[in-house]
Amino acid sequence: MQLDDTLIALADETRRSILKRLASGEARVTEVAEPFGISLNSVSKHIRILERAGLVRRRISGRDHFLALEPRPFDELTRWMHETRDFWSSRLDRLEAALRADDAIAKASQPPLKRNRK
Repeated sequence: MQLDDTLIALADETRRSILKRLASGEARVTEVAEPFGISLNSVSKHIRILERAGLVRRRISGRDHFLALEPRPFDELTRWMHETRDFWSSRLDRLEAALRADDAIAKASQPPLKRNRK
C-alpha cells in the first residue's frame, strides 16, 4: 500500500532531513549525503526507501544523479489524515452525546436528596 510506504519513509529522522533538503530544490545525491555522518551507501539506502514511497524522484544526467521532492504522496497522506480525523471526530461526537444522555437519564432517575432540618 502506498500510504504504508509513505509512513514508513517518514518514520526516520534521516529521511525526513533528506526531504527537508529537497524541499528547497533539486540536488545531486552527493550533495544530499554530505551533511550526514554516515556512508554514501547508507544514505543511498534511505533514498531508495524514499523513492519506493514515491516521495523522491531521480533524474540521471551523465554520471550525476539528481533528486527532487515529489509532493503527490504528501497530498495523499494529508487527504487520508483529514478523512481519518473527520471519521473519528464524528464517532467521538456521537459517543460524547450518548454519554451525556446516559448521565442525564441517570441523574433524572436518582431520588431527590433529603435535607436534614434542625
